[in-house]
Amino acid sequence: MAEISQQQATIESPQSKETNRGWLIAGLIIAMLFAALEGTIVGTAMPRIVGDLGGLSLMTWLTTAYMLTSTTVVPITGKLADLMGRKAIYVTGLVVFMIGSALCGLAQDMTQLIVFRAFQGLGGGIMMPMAMIIIGDLFVGKERAKWQGVFGALYGISSVIGPQVGGWIVDYWDWHWVFYINLPVGIVATILIAKGLKSHKATGPVKIDVGGIFTMVIGVVSLLLALTLGGVDYDWDSWQILGMFAVAFVSLSAFVMIETKVEEPILPMHLFKNKLFTLLNGIGFFMSVGMFGAIMFVPLFMQGVVGVSATESGTIMTPMMITMIVSSIIGGRIVYKIGVKAQIVAGMIIIAIGFGFMTTMTETTTQLVATLYMMVVGLGMGLVMPTITLALQESFPKNQLGVVTSSSQFFRQIGGTFGMTVLGAIMNHHSTKTLSDQLLPHLEKLPAEANQLTAHFKKMVETDPQGLYSGLLNPDMLRQMPAQVADMIVPILKDALVSSLHQVFLYGLIFVVVGAVFTLFLKRIRLSEQREDKQAA
Repeated sequence: MAEISQQQATIESPQSKETNRGWLIAGLIIAMLFAALEGTIVGTAMPRIVGDLGGLSLMTWLTTAYMLTSTTVVPITGKLADLMGRKAIYVTGLVVFMIGSALCGLAQDMTQLIVFRAFQGLGGGIMMPMAMIIIGDLFVGKERAKWQGVFGALYGISSVIGPQVGGWIVDYWDWHWVFYINLPVGIVATILIAKGLKSHKATGPVKIDVGGIFTMVIGVVSLLLALTLGGVDYDWDSWQILGMFAVAFVSLSAFVMIETKVEEPILPMHLFKNKLFTLLNGIGFFMSVGMFGAIMFVPLFMQGVVGVSATESGTIMTPMMITMIVSSIIGGRIVYKIGVKAQIVAGMIIIAIGFGFMTTMTETTTQLVATLYMMVVGLGMGLVMPTITLALQESFPKNQLGVVTSSSQFFRQIGGTFGMTVLGAIMNHHSTKTLSDQLLPHLEKLPAEANQLTAHFKKMVETDPQGLYSGLLNPDMLRQMPAQVADMIVPILKDALVSSLHQVFLYGLIFVVVGAVFTLFLKRIRLSEQREDKQAA
């Protein structure tokens, strides 16, 4: 125990004279913004990448591979940062991210690009929680709240400018520069962060939880793969999906057992006995289940029901993210006055109100009204997301800062993946039932000449109703369809889509309400400006 205490005592002090806050904050902003931008930039460039490398069937794996590795490494990052120091882990993450970016730019086929994206995700998964951890080191109380709000807003900024940056690179340069642009930016960020952070001075051997890392990686990857592929590439009751769930269960059970016995666990199980830790991560999880799971369907509603173009449906998310940016910054300043619990409660209620509005959307809903509803959701998101991280940092000792900070992001990412899966399955189930009742009887009445078209529609109703929506509501496809068939099918599809999306938004609201109920059990959390000074003394 003495050895552990010595190691914990050597974690960098934010008040050290060797720590240059100005250089460090500049480096953090640059690194965090570009790590957050990577997903949206690559998403914009995907059509051009696929056109060059081929492998359309593998396109979704460009995102999935990055998500798998980046999510899995988050909790490991937090613990290693507590044991080995912030500088070593963060610089390692930056170097891995840059190497991965360079390899992605050099990829010659889709398989190589997917493998390199997974490697790049390791670096991205290290970088994202490390920024929040170091902000927690640098500031306390009121200042910590302000900066957590600012850095939380960087996520929103990335989603607003990312598509434009990606489009500009693809149009005027080459898709390879979507990845190469990370190199000069990463080098600058690495120099600034290395200059701003002081090195960790080890006083003894660092005991790494190898068994915990191994079982966690196997368990989390298996779980995420099952949630991602289930109902899409494989049936939920297929041996592949059931096998992945079984591997996830066995591995995570072994992980829990290992964590209760090792000296330096990756995710200490005793933290879950802390009511505050469990409640805050529960709030983040359920908020993400509802929020990310439902928001992904808004563009489909705008294109399929309201009738806007794909470009216009994408821009509807921008006002929501701008609202989130503003509320994150304002929330970081007012939380010291109104309190952590009050702000999280207010944010969750606002999100729930936004979802309540979304359940009322119909075919007559205008783009302006839908945008206003999304802005309400964004307002609540900005109040809650950075505040959860702040509350965890203010409630645990400094030697656990890395673990508790990374846990917050980990549970939110898992919640988002779970939400997209669950709400997607709810939509498909409701769509299949609704279309079977309303569309199939009309298809049976079509003349014999349309048998091939009828068989195609029937198959899509059973296997891919979302594809049926997006396909039939494509103007080019509608023009190729006989007018009589289009006039009969389109109104039914719109009614079914509205009904199915109402179910998605309703269940999203339920998950958010569950998270809101968790907030009622939070105790008062004080933001103390003197806490760090006392610890340093």
